[in-house]
Amino acid sequence: METTHRPTGGPGADDDAGERETHAHRERPESRVFLQVEGMHCATCEAFLESIAEDCAGVTDAAASYVTETIRVKYDPTRISADALCNALSPLGYTATRREGGSDGPTTVVGQSRRQDQTGGRDIDEVLGFRYAAGVVFGTFMLLPYAVLLYPAQVSSFFGDGTLDMYASASWIGGGDGLLILPLFLVLTGVVLVFTGLPLLQGAYVSVKIRQPNTDLLVALPVVSAYVYSTIAFLLGRIDVFYDLTIVVATSVVAAIFYESLSKQRAMDRLTNLTISRVTDARRYDADETTTVDVNDLELGEGVLVREGERIPVDGVLAEGECTVDEAVVTGESLPVQKRAGDDLVGGAVVTNGAAVLTVSDSASSSIDRLITSVWNLQSGDHGVQRQADRFASFVIPVVVGGAVLAGGWSLVVGAGIPLAVLTALSVLLVGCPWALGLATPLSVATSIEEAVDCGIVVFDETVFERLRNVDVVVFDKTGTITTGRMEVLEADAPADLLGAVADLEQRASHPAADAIVTAFAQEEQAGEDPRSDGGVANEDDRERAGRISEFTSHATGVEGVVDDTRVLVGNLDLFVDLEWSVSDALETRATAARDVGRLPVIVGRDSRAEGVIVVGDEPRVGWDDTLTQLSARDMEIVVLTGDDEAASDFLGTHPGVDHVFAGVPPAGKTATIRRLQSRGQVAMVGDGTNDAPALATADLGISLGGGTALASDATDISIVDDHLSVVETTFDLADAARRRVKQNNGLALLYNGITIPLAATGLLNPVFAMGAVVATGSLLAANSFRDLINK
Repeated sequence: METTHRPTGGPGADDDAGERETHAHRERPESRVFLQVEGMHCATCEAFLESIAEDCAGVTDAAASYVTETIRVKYDPTRISADALCNALSPLGYTATRREGGSDGPTTVVGQSRRQDQTGGRDIDEVLGFRYAAGVVFGTFMLLPYAVLLYPAQVSSFFGDGTLDMYASASWIGGGDGLLILPLFLVLTGVVLVFTGLPLLQGAYVSVKIRQPNTDLLVALPVVSAYVYSTIAFLLGRIDVFYDLTIVVATSVVAAIFYESLSKQRAMDRLTNLTISRVTDARRYDADETTTVDVNDLELGEGVLVREGERIPVDGVLAEGECTVDEAVVTGESLPVQKRAGDDLVGGAVVTNGAAVLTVSDSASSSIDRLITSVWNLQSGDHGVQRQADRFASFVIPVVVGGAVLAGGWSLVVGAGIPLAVLTALSVLLVGCPWALGLATPLSVATSIEEAVDCGIVVFDETVFERLRNVDVVVFDKTGTITTGRMEVLEADAPADLLGAVADLEQRASHPAADAIVTAFAQEEQAGEDPRSDGGVANEDDRERAGRISEFTSHATGVEGVVDDTRVLVGNLDLFVDLEWSVSDALETRATAARDVGRLPVIVGRDSRAEGVIVVGDEPRVGWDDTLTQLSARDMEIVVLTGDDEAASDFLGTHPGVDHVFAGVPPAGKTATIRRLQSRGQVAMVGDGTNDAPALATADLGISLGGGTALASDATDISIVDDHLSVVETTFDLADAARRRVKQNNGLALLYNGITIPLAATGLLNPVFAMGAVVATGSLLAANSFRDLINK
């Protein structure tokens, strides 16, 4: 049985208290800074940078997140500065800068870190691309003569007498078997290894330093071993060199990393310019004078003037008069709220009718600020999921290295000599490390991201596909997610001429319901043309209608004016009662019934008498019921959260695919509810608004719709570019396809070792055969990665 619940108490109150202290940082001895770190791309990087930060004098805590390329550092500003932290956290190719322009805390623009380079330096994609291009140019230049001169000699030495006597018949300084070109390959291959392969070497060094082997080390071991082996063999006068393997493997893996980076950038480019809810300036109000100041300069008890249509900059108390505010950005409540003197005002809400003079509360901050802090705290403390390939690397690398040491030691025991013992150990590393996993992983990630982008889905974290498959509970926000989030006229029962006069008045109002009424009337009167469009005819009609209005008054809950010498009143039932306009029992009953089901009834009348009602509401999206049904069929629990009351969400409680509906839930309550649901398993949340952001970040997987705010998209792992709820189901199909691709690629990645290990064990390993195994493995991985698996 489906149930509807209203939470009791105040879940999340402690969270609010913790978040509020951020905005008093000017008075605290301890400060906190959020740094953006370019080059942080895996959990190994997180651990390395955290260890560096924690070793700095004055740092009390550090938490990094490679998903958002952010590290949060708590420090004593009397012992170390934020700039010094940036310098300390910029080793080995990493670049640390203050996130969002250098503020000691997340208090400015939201949603840029994933989509913009805020450092002013070269974008990391460009650097990777340059390294890849250099590797291709040098590699092509080198491999052509390499193949022409060395491959025939290597094949000939193998088939000449059936043995692997790779010693050249001529001196190593010239003449036979192509040895004359080997000094050139020694130098140029070293250049390619150090320049093109630097990201791999950097990642390998970091993994060794923190004792967490990863795929970078898995690739670096055979690449470096091939180069060292070749150099020793060359100095011994042999031609069994693997310089080609060093070049091809290093360039191919960096190319795959570059492709993965480009795929992620392409995904970011698909995002729309989303709205920003935070206010940076405020009008300080004192003795009928106003002064524009920075929000951070406001003090307790000061007055702030907020005009109609503007966003409230900080939390406070309405000092005088009445106004109507839209708090949906914070509370999720779809209907505007009337406020009177003494009522609390929420920072981030919009004054839709009247003007507000508020007294700044003791926090001198906005609820939007606390939401931002909450989201970023969750992000920068989230370590993500370790790649499967990294886990495999941590197991196989000690085994391979141990085998190499044993093989080299045994060679010494049997009297092979130090040079041959070293070559034996290096050959084990060369054939035993499954380096192709370092190629398979970025290819799998990149092609899955590309496939998602083609479906209108932006993925922020490559582990999202794995986590999506483990989801047990899917939570939907109601307003703006299951519903459109836009006010529309659902019913209109009033004389046509009165509706025309009402639309004329509402054009002067700033209210979502007013916009809906004007749009509906224009569509009815002008066959769908919007009177506020850029068309000349519609604008002339606007001016003509405006001339019909001789008086206009904006009330807290409606508008009043004289249209064509007739007084017209538009507003809620209370406004008609307050102004002593007569309302029939039938109209009052209809208005109450509409309100009881979560819709907004607008009474309209003229000459002191109500004559009709317009019902405005936020309707469900097309196909919402099919989406919930299909997800429920996947044996997942479906939950709906909303800031609206139970009446507005009653239609969801009766849906067969919905297990639970929690109504009247504030943002802190949404976060607390997500945490409770996580006791049942992995939780994914689908939302669109700023008020959803902390809950989206708290969930094991966050999904935002394209119409959502920047804060919502910044808090999520998946962003659906378009407002099509059905694409949520597609994300699960993509996750299944990604799993098939990863399994297949991981199996193909072992092909190289499947070829080279038996050859080495039987003494038949030849550089040409090894390169053949490299080409075969890489080609099959690429072919499988670019197959379309979503429909299979």
